[in-house]
Order: sequence, then C-alpha cells, then structure tokens
Amino acid sequence: MKPQNYEVINAQIKTRFEALKKRNPSAVKRPIDLSWSNWGFGIEPLRVSVARLARYGVRFIELHGNRYGDNLGYRAEETGRVLADHGVQCAGICGMYSPQAELSSNLPHIRQRAIDYTRRQLDLAQALGGRYMLVVPGAVGRPAPTDAFEFHRSVETLRLVADLFVTTGVKAAIEPIRAAEVSFCNTIADAKRYIKAVAHPGVRHINGDVYHMLAGERHIGAAVLEAGTMLINLHLADTNRCALGDGSLDVDTLVRALYLVGYNQPGHFATPEPLGPGSDPYPAMNGHTDPKLLDQLVAKTVRTFREREAAIKRA
Repeated sequence: MKPQNYEVINAQIKTRFEALKKRNPSAVKRPIDLSWSNWGFGIEPLRVSVARLARYGVRFIELHGNRYGDNLGYRAEETGRVLADHGVQCAGICGMYSPQAELSSNLPHIRQRAIDYTRRQLDLAQALGGRYMLVVPGAVGRPAPTDAFEFHRSVETLRLVADLFVTTGVKAAIEPIRAAEVSFCNTIADAKRYIKAVAHPGVRHINGDVYHMLAGERHIGAAVLEAGTMLINLHLADTNRCALGDGSLDVDTLVRALYLVGYNQPGHFATPEPLGPGSDPYPAMNGHTDPKLLDQLVAKTVRTFREREAAIKRA
C-alpha cells in the first residue's frame, strides 16, 4: 500500500536521523534542554512554579513577560533569588503582544506601548541571563487585518528597538502564530520573510510552536528542518494543546528533526506550553489553576518527552 504523504516525510526524517546517529554518535549524545513557559500557571507565586519545575527535572524557565508597566511584573533581584534557590535558570522571556501593545498597529501610541514593553522585558532578560525574547510581529487575539500595511509598520517599529537586542545580548525570537489568533506571520516561512525584512543582526531567530505548526505547516518535522539553526526555542503541546502524551502528536519524528538541526546544543530549548483546548487560553494567565493538575501536566509532559527521546536513541 502506498504510504501517505506525512508518512513519507516521517520516513525521510527517520532515515536522516539514523544516518546521523551512525555517522556521528556524539552528535546525539547530549539531551535537549527542557524549559517551561510559565504564564500558563496563571498568578501562582513564582516560587511555587519554580519548585515544581525543579521537582520534575526542568532546569530552565521561560518567564512570562509580565512587565506590563513600571510597577508590574517580575523584579530582577527577587526573581533571580527564587531561580537560584531551586537551581533553575532563565531561558528567555515570553513576550506578550496584544491589541493594546502591538508592533503593527496603525495607532502610533499603541506602537509606542509595544516599544516600551519590549524594553522592559529586555532589561529583565539581561539581568537574569535570558538567551532570547519571544516577539510576535502582530497582535495576538486580533486575527482580522487592520489594513494592508501591518507588515511594513511592524518591521519599522521593531527596527527602532533592534539595537537593544544586540546590546543586551538577548536574541529576538520571532514567533509565527496560527491565523485564528493573528493577522499575519503564521508560518516558519512567514517568520523568515519578516526577519529578512527587518534586516538587523539582533533579529535573526525563530520561536516555533508545535500547536501553531499543526494549523499552519504541511508537516511539523519538515517545518523544524526549514527553520534550521534559526530556531532557538520551540513551544510544545500535544495535538489537543494538552500535555505531551495526551494527544496524537508524533513526538518521535519531532525529536528526530530537532536533533537533525543540532538542537541539543546549549542555548536551544524545548519549552512546553500546554494551555489546554479551546479558542482562548489567555484568561488562565490571570487566574488560579489547581496545583495538583499543574503537577500532573508537568510530570506527564516531561516523562513523555524524555521517554521518547531515549527511545529513538536506543532504536
């Protein structure tokens, strides 16, 4: 029986991975660094969240970019102490670009808010040694285009702060998001076009998201290969946006593709962000979730990822 298209690509990735493993065993020896995007934990105290991650062997955290104003969000000294107390490092900052603060707005004061917001997050990332900041070119939660010039305005606005990514040493990671949530930049190819248009040494990387790839890409593994070394962070969730192992995601093929782009090197992170099913996960950002459920979410996701990673290496 003729294989389906996705099966053909799966087989190609597997063949390449097996060849790499045989040719250069040391290339697949180091495991991929797992992080966790904590904004889905809501308003739970950071010390509780960090203790949970450490308990399940997660040594990096992607901090919610919650410096929404001068008096809001994480304080560097206090946050650094919490992380150090549990042996957890800051991988990066999850930038949250809403219609109230977006790079592509046709309202200048909204773009200025996005600029100021970005500066505040970069200050925190630099203080904590974060490697990247996630940047969304448009507004999350506004899927309808404002006009035909969003891309241009976003590029010009990001250029105004692009030098800061160089001076702080924090990499701008452009995130493509599914068309149901944003009006443009929906695929890895879109992100690469955007990065090319910005044309700045501080804006050279991509933040992928498996859930958005399911909606916008032909094949998740192929999209990882397309991103290549530009990929610095990858948000993980299963096909139902729940814990890995709760859906039908082909974790093996995804992990093989990551190894093929050298993703098991320091400074690259696989970062679970399982926000649950539904069209709008964002209310959870400002609410409480049962800590036992969050424990189960982290435990199952970490266990599934590590089991599958080990299995493909043994095979």
